[in-house]
Amino acid sequence: MQKIELLAPAGNLEKLNTAFYFGADAVYLGGKAFGLRAQADNFGEEELRGAVERAHRDGKKIYVTVNIFARDRDFGPLQEWLAFLTECGADGVIVSDLGVLSLCRKRYPSLSVHVSTQANTTNRYAAAFYADLGVERIVLARELTLDEIRGIRDALDPAVSLECFVHGAMCVSYSGRCLLSEALTGRSANLGNCSQPCRLPYTLVDPEGRRLGIEEDGRGSYLLNSKDLCAIGVLDRLIDAGVESFKIEGRMKTSYYVATVVNAYRRAFDALARGETVPSVLEAELDRISHRAYRTGFGFDETETIANRSVFAARESRFLAVVLAVSDGIATVEMRNRFRSGDRLEIISPYGAPNRSFVVGRMTDEAGREIADAKFVCQRLRFAVSEELHAGDFLRSERKDG
Repeated sequence: MQKIELLAPAGNLEKLNTAFYFGADAVYLGGKAFGLRAQADNFGEEELRGAVERAHRDGKKIYVTVNIFARDRDFGPLQEWLAFLTECGADGVIVSDLGVLSLCRKRYPSLSVHVSTQANTTNRYAAAFYADLGVERIVLARELTLDEIRGIRDALDPAVSLECFVHGAMCVSYSGRCLLSEALTGRSANLGNCSQPCRLPYTLVDPEGRRLGIEEDGRGSYLLNSKDLCAIGVLDRLIDAGVESFKIEGRMKTSYYVATVVNAYRRAFDALARGETVPSVLEAELDRISHRAYRTGFGFDETETIANRSVFAARESRFLAVVLAVSDGIATVEMRNRFRSGDRLEIISPYGAPNRSFVVGRMTDEAGREIADAKFVCQRLRFAVSEELHAGDFLRSERKDG
């Protein structure tokens, strides 16, 4: 199997460390400006410099989003930012604007350029055009079929890699180029400030004021609310089509989301590398996070609507604690949601079999006082564990079937 890259979102330093711990080969992140997730924590210069050093020490990569549709006023500070990214050793920038692309190639030729999915690359001729401009990677439009991906791969120089999204939120607008937020709230999605009005319920009314019959649930009708993408069951087909980098959406999502999704996809790719099929338990793992109804993607189920007629699927598990240290069978954890002695906790870890669990026995705080009910966020607790744990593992609530 060709070398593949698992690419994870990193909205802040904690999520970056989580992504790398659970098996991401690379992360994409944004600075304080010029990216399409302005509401994420994002990275300042020194924090980003440290993140790049940490990634390179472990053989990982960092790509920085510079994918706004820029105005003339942006190019002064943008040049300073690109100069910094070049100097600190970022592994690439993700751009969508041709002016930004041109600036990168002319002024910062050592900086690897990836064309964002926002550029809507849907054919081999556009892909070849970007390749001629010196682009090293193309993040394909989400709307492509497998045959179209394969055609683009066959037409490109092997030195140009292809990336596609495999998991996370999708946008009702074509490849995410949406004007709805700016029209309704003055916050431009194309400048990183989407207010996500598509997730709200709407009523369809004809010119006479009559409400038209449409599907809805008890909370209303979500005409513009798209399903979430989940391609873990078709990764082998995407690899065969020539995709090399597999991207998880979610810089605004939680560390628990990053841990769960990266862990599942890492294990899936490792299974494929061994010549095995993807275990069904990994698909079930992705139901353990808050998500909308899943859809495989445009290349696999074109007849299925992208619209999600409700808002969120129920979250099946809660993130309870992160493991800080383990010594002589005693775990030190930092609490994130309430749990008690006697509760069964499941382990999310890159090590061992998935879905391992244990029952919490006697707990103590840092001062050695016995604690029966962990109810203070970020409180540090100690307890004996019967399962193998590692610093960096996450603990969650037991799944309740039925």
